[in-house]
Amino acid sequence: MKTAERIFALKISLIMSVRMLGLFMLFPVMSVYAVEYDNSTPFLVGMAIGIYGLTQALLQIPFGYFSDRFGRKPILITGLLIFFLGSILAANTSNIILVVVGRALQGGGAISAVLMAFLADFVGEENRAKANAFVGFQIGVAFMVSLLIGPIISSKVGLQGLFWTIALLSVISMLIVLSLKHSRPIAYYKLSIQAFKETFTKELVTLDFSIFSLHLILAAGFIIMPVLIVEKQIVSMVDNWQIYLPAILMSFIGMLPLIVISEKFKKTKYIILLSILLLISSQLIFFNSNLNFQIFIFTLTIFFIAFNTIEALLPSLLSRTASASKRGLAMGIFSTSQFLGTFFGGAIGGLIYDIYDLNSVFLFTIFVAIIWWFLILFLPLKTKTLKE
Repeated sequence: MKTAERIFALKISLIMSVRMLGLFMLFPVMSVYAVEYDNSTPFLVGMAIGIYGLTQALLQIPFGYFSDRFGRKPILITGLLIFFLGSILAANTSNIILVVVGRALQGGGAISAVLMAFLADFVGEENRAKANAFVGFQIGVAFMVSLLIGPIISSKVGLQGLFWTIALLSVISMLIVLSLKHSRPIAYYKLSIQAFKETFTKELVTLDFSIFSLHLILAAGFIIMPVLIVEKQIVSMVDNWQIYLPAILMSFIGMLPLIVISEKFKKTKYIILLSILLLISSQLIFFNSNLNFQIFIFTLTIFFIAFNTIEALLPSLLSRTASASKRGLAMGIFSTSQFLGTFFGGAIGGLIYDIYDLNSVFLFTIFVAIIWWFLILFLPLKTKTLKE
C-alpha cells in the first residue's frame, strides 16, 4: 500500500479497535459482576451483554446509507456521541435495567459499516483486501487485549469504573475521527427495494450469515465462560490474565498460517470450514470436560484461533464483492448481521441459562455452528468470494 493508504488504514483500525475495546472489555466480567446490580437475573445479564447488538443491528443500515448521502465524518461523530452518552448512563446506575438501557445506547453508535466504507473510499481496489485484513487483525488484537485488561480494571473500580473507562475511549475515537480527511458523499441513490436486492446476492448473504453466527457464538460463550472460571475455581477474576494471555499468544501463532494459506493459496473456503470445525470442537470440550486450568487454556486457544481467523477473513471477502456505489449499504447489512448475532447470542444464551443450566448454552452454540458449516460446505464452487 501507499504511505497515505497505510496511515489512513491505521487510523480507521484505531477508531474501530478503540471502540471495540470498550465493548469487549465487558465480556469477561459482565456475567460475574452484574449479579450485584439491583433486579439482576441471568436473562437481564445476557441482555446487558447482547442488547447493544440489537441497536447496532437496527442502525447499521441507516448509518451506512446516510454516510453515502452526507459523508462519513459527520455520521461517525454522531455515532460516537451516542456511544458516549450510553457509557455515561451505564456508569451512573446500580440498576441492571438502566445498564441494559445504557448498553442499548452504546449500540446506537452504529459506525462499523461507515468505517469499513470509509476505508474502501481511500484505499485502492488492489490493496483493499490487505487493508480490510489489517483492520480485522487489529480488531482481533483489541478483543484479546480487552480480555486481559477488562478483569483488571473491573476488579479495581467495578463495572461502573469500567463504563467510565469506556466513555473515555469513545472520546479518544472522536479525536482520531477529526484527524481524518473529509469524504464527499457518493452520488445520491434511493434506499429502494432494488438497492437492497443488489446487496442480497448469494455470496453476500453467505457472508452475512457467517458473521451473524460467529458473533452469536461469541456472545453466548462469554455469558458462560467467565462463570465457569469462577465456579470451577480455575483462577480469581483479577488473575484472569493467566488464562487469557497464553491463550491469546498461542492463538495468534495458530491463526497466522491459516490466514497465509487462505490469501496466498486461495483456499479461503477450506480455511473457513476448518475454523468452524475448531469452533465446534471448543464448544464440545467446554460441554463435556471436567475443566481445569490446562484444559481451559487449551480449549480457549482453539476457540480464539478459529474466531480471529474468521473475523479477519470476512471483511476482506466482503470488500471484494460489494459494489462501490452501494458499499455503505452492503457494509451496513453485514454489520447488522454481526450485531444481530451478538444480540441473539446474549439474549438466547441468557434465557437458556436462566431456564436450564450452563452446559445447555454450549449445545445451542454447537447447533448453530453445525448449520453454518453445512451452509459453507454446500456453497457452489463458482462463488467468487469463497472460491477453491
